Amino acid sequence: MDLFDILILIAVAAVAVTLGFGVYSLYRGGDFARTYSNKLMRLRIILQALAVLLLIAGMWWKNSHGA
Repeated sequence: MDLFDILILIAVAAVAVTLGFGVYSLYRGGDFARTYSNKLMRLRIILQALAVLLLIAGMWWKNSHGA
């Protein structure tokens, strides 16, 4: 397994966990949702962008190094 493969799996797992917490905050509602819902959405978007960048970098790396 390549380093990019591991980093991509970690990034996708982080997005999934953040999404789960975001759905939970919306389900719970009240002060908890007002406090954390927007922060979790922003964190999820940042993590998704990181995951996409890692996917692009991994594809470039494997294409240029013949893996």
